[in-house]
Amino acid sequence: MADDIGSGALLDTARFGLGHEPMVQESLVAGAALVLFSGDKLLGGPQAGILAGKAELVAKARKHPLARVVRADKLCLAALEATLIHYLRGEAEREIPVWRMIAAPVEELDRRARLWAQRIGHGEVVDSRSTVGGGSLPEETLPTRALAFPMSKPQALLARLRAGSPPIIARVAEGRVLLDPRTVLEDEDEPFIAAVIAGFSA
Repeated sequence: MADDIGSGALLDTARFGLGHEPMVQESLVAGAALVLFSGDKLLGGPQAGILAGKAELVAKARKHPLARVVRADKLCLAALEATLIHYLRGEAEREIPVWRMIAAPVEELDRRARLWAQRIGHGEVVDSRSTVGGGSLPEETLPTRALAFPMSKPQALLARLRAGSPPIIARVAEGRVLLDPRTVLEDEDEPFIAAVIAGFSA
């Protein structure tokens, strides 16, 4: 039996208040001979397709003529190895960006949103929801605290933010432009704040 689980989750998403996403190790323990999953998405590594399972079946797949066309290059393999090492060390929630974002506590997001408001000079901090993914965890959301800017013409600000450096993708809800700290890593705060200030000044 082959099991295509897609997302490549190695951590239990239910621990973070989300629906349970099937995990690679669960499929293997349940008896799947081959498990297919992504190297990016919830695994959090480079974009790749991964095949795991019974050694003889994996070896047979590697001998297929198409395997040479789709095989990962050395850079992809190095990035995948670095990602998986974080799981082996039990530090995925701290070191892998997607899990850092999922695991971020609302209190910390509130602190950062208030810092953004102070540095940018306006906006209000509001309750909101972060959408986790599309193909993985569709329609699943997490509570967050966002910096909101009430605007009569929000699309103009959105366009300026997208054109900035670095580009910023904001969203609009109830006539307000929302910036969600769950979607920005903390070490990216300084260039992020500068880009938002530039977007308002343009």
